[in-house]
Amino acid sequence: MAIDHPPDHLNTAPGLTTAQAQVRLAADGPNEVAQGTRRSVWRRLADMLRQPMFALLVAAALLYMLLGDLTEGLTLSVFVLAVLVLSFYQEGKSEAAIEALRQLTQAQARVLRDGQTQLIPASDVVAGDCLLLSEGDRVAADGWLLQASNLQMDESLLTGESVAVDKSPLEPQPGGTGSPMPKPPPQACVHGGTFVVRGSGQVRVTATGMRSQIGQIGLSLGQVQEADTPLQQQTARLVKVLASLVAVLCVVMVLTLVWRTGQWVPALLSGIALAMAILPEEYSVVLTLFPAMGARRLTREGVLTRHINAIETLGAISVLCTDKTGTLTQNRMTVTALAVPRVAGSSEPGEVLQWHTPTLGHASSTPAPAAATLSAAFHPLIEHAILASAPTPFDPMESAFHAMGKDHLSEADRTFGEGQLVQTYALSPSLKAMSHVWQFDPDDPHVVSVKGAPEAVMDLCHLSPGARAHWLARVADMAAQGLRVLAVAHSRFEGQSYPDTLHDFDFEWLGLIGLTDPLRPEIPQAMADCQSAGIQVIVITGDFPATAREIARQAGLPEGETLTGDVLEGLDDAALRERLRHVTVCARISPHQKLRIVQALQAQGQVVAMTGDGVNDAPALKASHVGIAMGARGTDVAREAADLVLVDDNFASIVRGIRLGRRIFGNLQKSMQYIFAIHIPIAGMALVPMLMGWPALMLPLHVALLELVIDPACSLAFENEPAPANVMRQAPRDTRTALFGARTIGLALGQGLAVLACVALAYAIAKLWPGAGEGFRSIPWTPVLDAMALTVELSEAQIRAMLFITLITGNAALILSNRAGGGQFWRSLRTPNAVAYGVIALAGLFLVLAIHWPWLSGPLQFEPPPLWPWLIAVASGVLSGIGVSVLHWAMSARPSPPQGRG
Repeated sequence: MAIDHPPDHLNTAPGLTTAQAQVRLAADGPNEVAQGTRRSVWRRLADMLRQPMFALLVAAALLYMLLGDLTEGLTLSVFVLAVLVLSFYQEGKSEAAIEALRQLTQAQARVLRDGQTQLIPASDVVAGDCLLLSEGDRVAADGWLLQASNLQMDESLLTGESVAVDKSPLEPQPGGTGSPMPKPPPQACVHGGTFVVRGSGQVRVTATGMRSQIGQIGLSLGQVQEADTPLQQQTARLVKVLASLVAVLCVVMVLTLVWRTGQWVPALLSGIALAMAILPEEYSVVLTLFPAMGARRLTREGVLTRHINAIETLGAISVLCTDKTGTLTQNRMTVTALAVPRVAGSSEPGEVLQWHTPTLGHASSTPAPAAATLSAAFHPLIEHAILASAPTPFDPMESAFHAMGKDHLSEADRTFGEGQLVQTYALSPSLKAMSHVWQFDPDDPHVVSVKGAPEAVMDLCHLSPGARAHWLARVADMAAQGLRVLAVAHSRFEGQSYPDTLHDFDFEWLGLIGLTDPLRPEIPQAMADCQSAGIQVIVITGDFPATAREIARQAGLPEGETLTGDVLEGLDDAALRERLRHVTVCARISPHQKLRIVQALQAQGQVVAMTGDGVNDAPALKASHVGIAMGARGTDVAREAADLVLVDDNFASIVRGIRLGRRIFGNLQKSMQYIFAIHIPIAGMALVPMLMGWPALMLPLHVALLELVIDPACSLAFENEPAPANVMRQAPRDTRTALFGARTIGLALGQGLAVLACVALAYAIAKLWPGAGEGFRSIPWTPVLDAMALTVELSEAQIRAMLFITLITGNAALILSNRAGGGQFWRSLRTPNAVAYGVIALAGLFLVLAIHWPWLSGPLQFEPPPLWPWLIAVASGVLSGIGVSVLHWAMSARPSPPQGRG
């Protein structure tokens, strides 16, 4: 329903009890907008049966039955069912992985329940709840605004207008109950799905789920519709080319066989077998399964995937732009240095009173004090730093100020807990400082406290050039020690008409505060991994340049230039692109400048990953190839714009994600190369007999049998393949290079032809050897030769079984060779992959059953061959493995053509 009047419970005490919320949740249902429902089992089954492979299998089964061969028809039906179950299982794993990720990335909401602030899933919000909003939050439901502090909302999702809208609280209704209002004031309404750009507020929920405005217009926020990725587009083009080839060959084959034999049904069966042999239906399986399972693996590395398509790009990142605080550092701020003028109230050059904690090892003008004996000269600095912070701090830096006050200020000095916050001035790109206006006594002037970047606070205090240079030297000294440095000032103000900007206050300089945020212990190794992987790392921070450089040095970042926000503003796009080639640290950067950095790097041809946590980071996160939001300290706006969310805000998790992304793409490439290669001998066995006028060797039943081997091999076996040891010692792949370029297709084609050649060799030996074997009767070993049936002519069914032994052995060789990569065959055998070895073993066992178990061998037209054909078939398969490995090694040894990124 639309918000047309406040409900009766609007003016009750804030928040609900847990019991009340449960009752309303049961009555109204979850706070969810109707989405495209997850496909039912029957819908998934119907979609799968419409795929060409299954359509061909069903058509073949029907043709067998039309021919009157009920046994072969039923056998093929069983194979169809087995392939269907396997594909159904694999697709189910993909959907389950995606659904699990969707559950992990569900929005959260802060509400007042039982008189306490609780963080709950947004779907559990009910009418009557009191929502607590702060900057960066996404509103969970429609409601009335009860309290607000400088609240601005981004309602572009509903209105299309990108300009933020100011909001003001709802006026209390007379009489204590809500009265109908024909047209509610827009400034008092908030809507689900919109974002808090600035400020904070409290909202009483009036409509949830489909009753909200966003529900009425049928917009689903949780369902993300993605365009096809470059990889999917490349694969679709390849499949279209192959499908066109299949259509032509099948028509020619059917017409030729009909012309030769005059029989349509067997000709159609041969045509279906050829189509099934050539068409690589497995591509759709791996393109769905690999990203979904890869995203599931990423969750175990502390990285949530919001957009599955980002998996394709993750391993190709060439530039990683990371913030400093909380990502490289532990985000555990501690006040470790203070600097104030020795003469209170004076900011002019002169002796400065300093204090450092002993852990820094720096000399100080004042010894490190005990908690209760900190010199009174430092008290105003600490107190106004607290007053300029949130009363209930969330930011680690503001928490450090409060902790400092608790430890070092006496009860008499803690006046910051007794006043009323009456006005706030938020941090902005034009002024990197924030201020709070407090009222302590109605008869006294208001207290104005400001904290922020030293340069910004110096401007507010109108320091003389000499004083400014003096304090900037102090800032540089503290920053060079790896401290984050902030300045603090205060002012007085009388009246209720507050100025529009902080520049209209008359601020008095109080001094500097230095905070330490230790480096995460795993960062140096992660940074070394990035360097070995050819990834350029750029630290982007709003902190002082010297501080950022010191943290970058501790992290192991190579020497490079430092670019500040002021200098960046003076560069045009071309100059910025050139400058960024040599930059390792960007300091004093405003969030809106991140977007220019991303665009400049992309113009170089780089694949850019960008981290961010704030509302203003959203454009840069959206524009980057891989946007990475902070999970612990990030805003909802940043998380909505990002592709990945770091659960622990840790830079090392990003690097682990890149490593896993490279593994996923590498395994995907191996799998798709294997699929292309294995279809070559299958297609050859279907096509060559037709061209030569021989009896058909490959029937639809046989292709269905092979699908039971190929499907788990291309998906499960390769998906479980561990990353090679040198995966982070390779340069990022060029995303402009086709996955199936000429070289890759040539390698896959060569592998497939090698297996086909060995199948042909086995066929030739089977046809020619019995006559040649007669010459062995003159030697004493004739009984042994007779026992091996060396001179016995093989039947067509025995030859077919022999060729399938060669093909399955060659298939095992293709799996092992593509697992390994060039020149790594023997090493790969020592690399554990139980799934791959299990697939190979089960394929061999299934082949033995198909040849020796009459229930299967009859419909498949197999007969058990004697010992020597078995040995020759296995030897031919092993020979194909040797040929495939040599070819792989030779192709990999050739230098690749140079590929630049621009």
